[in-house]
Amino acid sequence: MSGRDPHEEHRAATTLELLFDLTFVVAFGTAANELAHALAEDHVGAGIVGFAFATFAISWAWINFTWFASAYDTDDWLFRLTTMVQMVGVLVFALGLPAMFESIHHGDTLDNDVMVWGYVVMRAGLLFQWWRATRSDPDRRSTHALYMGSLLVSQVMWCFFALVDLPVTTTFLLVCIPLVIEVAAPVIAERRLATPWHPHHIAERYGLMVIIALGEGLIGTMATLTALAEHGIDLDVALLAAAGTALTFGMWWTYFSIPHGEILHARPDRSFGWGYGHMVLFGAIVAVGAGVHVAAYFLAHESHIGLVGTVLTVAVPLGFYLVALYVFYAVVSRSIDPFHVLLVVGTIALLVVPVVMAAGDVELTWCLLVLSLAPWVTVIGYEAHGYRHNAEILAALAD
Repeated sequence: MSGRDPHEEHRAATTLELLFDLTFVVAFGTAANELAHALAEDHVGAGIVGFAFATFAISWAWINFTWFASAYDTDDWLFRLTTMVQMVGVLVFALGLPAMFESIHHGDTLDNDVMVWGYVVMRAGLLFQWWRATRSDPDRRSTHALYMGSLLVSQVMWCFFALVDLPVTTTFLLVCIPLVIEVAAPVIAERRLATPWHPHHIAERYGLMVIIALGEGLIGTMATLTALAEHGIDLDVALLAAAGTALTFGMWWTYFSIPHGEILHARPDRSFGWGYGHMVLFGAIVAVGAGVHVAAYFLAHESHIGLVGTVLTVAVPLGFYLVALYVFYAVVSRSIDPFHVLLVVGTIALLVVPVVMAAGDVELTWCLLVLSLAPWVTVIGYEAHGYRHNAEILAALAD
């Protein structure tokens, strides 16, 4: 485990990495389902807080392994078994999500015990991987030591907060300490002597996780269609199917319009803004799927929120994703395109109109259909003009 070549040609995701990602399908799916339940029950605040906490934990666990594997994946039997141990930890973590959401709603103590034990399993596997890398790559021992030390210290603190029953608010304030340790340690470690991660491999891995997150949108669409099709297939079912798929396809197109791999290859120093920024994008994409699922509850008359609230459960995370994507691109590329301002204005308009329609008691199906057009403002703008801006950015980065 002396480190992979960061300029290796044709580097692609392995079948083990794809199997690893499947466990995160379970984790994201559970978090989305719990968010949808909370929103449908009108427990909005608890649902959002729980989902934000879950999204960070899920994304962070995935990021920890992904960057390590990009640098040190040997694909030998020991690496495979250790990775599978981490996968078991992800599944254990996912089992603890419902209890955590429920505890936030009741407001007594935060029940994240099972989540923390899932993290213990994941961290045990990852620490062993770092130890192997330390033995084979002595030049980077100080970098590895910082990674290992931060993992140990933060995990001890997570375990302590899980074992000590404190009020929910107090717990969230205290966990900011291990959270800062978790996030800051890689930044400091990579400044010592960077691990040999592969830019295009990392870009592919993140793209695959985006596709997994988008799958929640399709699951939400199918749940909604199932609720609506109980009395047969009609125009409403067809329109809703079109809205759900258009949302998912549009979000996919907008994300992959950005040349992620090329930007990372030209400016590896921007990797932290790029990598950490994706946690926001992952959460927003999954939340859109949860919102579409809430629409299914509304149509099945199993929701405690009204029409406007139901539309907002989709419009808010969708708007968050689209606006965050523009901010993300501007920060990573260090550029501002005036044309993007026009696209953002057009996008916001198509986010607001469905909410106004819902306030006017227009059927949910039509509101969602109009809402599904929002990401296509960016798609059309990119295909008509934005690709030129991408070309200019890449040319400037190459200089």
